[in-house]
Amino acid sequence: MKALISVSDKKGIVDFTKYLSSLGIEIISTGSTYDLLVKSRITVTHISTLTSYDKPINSIIKTLYLEIYAGISVNRSNQEQMNQLEKANISPIDFVIVNLFPFESLLNNSQLSIDYCLDFIDIGGSTMLRSAAKSYKHIVVVCDPKDYSKIIKELGSTNNISIETRKYLAKKVFKATSNYDLKTSKFLDNYF
Repeated sequence: MKALISVSDKKGIVDFTKYLSSLGIEIISTGSTYDLLVKSRITVTHISTLTSYDKPINSIIKTLYLEIYAGISVNRSNQEQMNQLEKANISPIDFVIVNLFPFESLLNNSQLSIDYCLDFIDIGGSTMLRSAAKSYKHIVVVCDPKDYSKIIKELGSTNNISIETRKYLAKKVFKATSNYDLKTSKFLDNYF
């Protein structure tokens, strides 16, 4: 099993990742999250080892690669898709733990230029979350650190995440990403 972790809000992520790792789940991560996990002595694979690119483009494109989205989006009930994934040497991803860059934290600073702010609109995070939420039957998607304890408790007692919990987490993702888009749109109203 694999977990892809890329979080802006790092509250609780080290303990949560240690727990997942203790279950034998391979941890894949990006940027500052990767650095934190390495510093915390957690075995972690940098996301670039899964892609055809060894470095993110200008550090802004970290996850928008076929190898990542195929591993998240594949329909595991569709044998043809699974065969294509295997032929491409891409592994399915079982957990996506992502929270978005807090773009709204920039909104109260009128000193910042529009060009500066646009660089901080989270694209890859939203895409990974939506893709994983759409695939909730096969993927556990977590966008809120408050849900880490729920996942730990359920994995500890049943060694699985129920379909009810998966639905709850997926619905939470779509609410979070739509709210993020709404805040971004309102911000842009001031400039466009």
